[in-house]
Amino acid sequence: MKSYTLKERELPLDDSWDVIVVGGGPAGCTAATAAARDGAKTLLVEATCTLGGMGTMGLVPAWCPFSDHEKIVYRGLAQRVLEATRSAMPHLSEKNVDWVPIDPERLKRVYDDMVTESGASILFGTMLAAVETKDGRTDTLIVTNKSGLTALRAKVYVDCTGDADLAAWAGAETVKGDDHGDLQPATHCFILANVDTYAYTTTSCLHRLKPGSPAVDIARDEKYPLIRDTHICNSLIGPGTVGFNAGHLWQVDNTDPVSVSKAMVDGRRQAAQFRDAFAEYDPRAFGDAFLVATAPLMGIRETRRIVGEYVLTIDDYLARRTFPDEICRNSYHVDVHHSANEIEKNIRGEVHGMGRYEHYGPGESHGIPYRCLVPKGLSNVLVAGRSISTDRDTQGSTRVMPVCLAMGEAAGAAAAMSVETKGDVRSVDVETLRARLRDAGAYLP
Repeated sequence: MKSYTLKERELPLDDSWDVIVVGGGPAGCTAATAAARDGAKTLLVEATCTLGGMGTMGLVPAWCPFSDHEKIVYRGLAQRVLEATRSAMPHLSEKNVDWVPIDPERLKRVYDDMVTESGASILFGTMLAAVETKDGRTDTLIVTNKSGLTALRAKVYVDCTGDADLAAWAGAETVKGDDHGDLQPATHCFILANVDTYAYTTTSCLHRLKPGSPAVDIARDEKYPLIRDTHICNSLIGPGTVGFNAGHLWQVDNTDPVSVSKAMVDGRRQAAQFRDAFAEYDPRAFGDAFLVATAPLMGIRETRRIVGEYVLTIDDYLARRTFPDEICRNSYHVDVHHSANEIEKNIRGEVHGMGRYEHYGPGESHGIPYRCLVPKGLSNVLVAGRSISTDRDTQGSTRVMPVCLAMGEAAGAAAAMSVETKGDVRSVDVETLRARLRDAGAYLP
């Protein structure tokens, strides 16, 4: 590709911030809330015009489990988000804390209220464009929006982009995918309306694990060539309205806009094929269903992971390991979605992402160390969300929304603490941080 040199220019600079959080997904929302709650002047920068990431713009239809089958382990702000969303969905039981359906419009307002009530400011429609470093520190962010290019500066930054954009562009070491660079497939979520609620709740069996599921027949039906496997997760999110986390799209890299652009087109076509397939194979529930929405964001499961002060490994996961500097607990199973060459095995039921490692028993969990949020080589940057420092298999567990909410709160609280030391995230006294998180309701046994 040819190169172009930007002309030297002056940009407007806003250097009034203590903490800048980039990325308004679950981790970014709790990071900004916690930082502002703890006294830091905080700005949350979000590329879209909606907070919530995969739960709102991504249309993921249900939360992964919040419990270890005995108790809620993602507490504090995470539990607040769950309860505030669930409270406006009268068809849900208050006792249900696992695989709780999501009303995306309600969740948008929950995040708006939580972040703004904390005192944090939000800058929507703004993308990170470049990161300037100085004397070994992350100095200034260059962002772009309808005002053009603007410079933003803070004492400490929290990268919640999901792709470790800020950390990577600041010079942090990152890894991506497996040993060959292959990534988990993406999913383009969608919503069907005008579903027969009674038929759906009493006789529908689309999920591949349900007896009598037509998932295999649909995947083999030549009328629906874009449906290539049996991944059909679905939840009733409102009257006659079902959200779907269904299908896979391979060779999608969220750091490559060309691949994402192609996937968005393919995903919308795939969603239309799913509607037609469901109407054919489950006509009682879906015969009159209407494809009412496809997600504005592609459902990305992995891209970059930082190399942090500690790399959480699958051995740590299997050992249910506890760490002296852990800032949250995690109990979700290792959920690495299958590669393209595993499709046929998946259709035959021989392999699927949830069966790669043993699941935890009731009451079991592992810790996530603060060091996993600290990129090597960067002094005033923390990372929270799916791009923390783990190996590839463990990322299949730590990538989901409940744990991202918990680690985001920890990152925000730590960022606020580090303001007094010019943003030095390694100066944070971890015992003080853990005590602060416990005071805010975190589960840290």
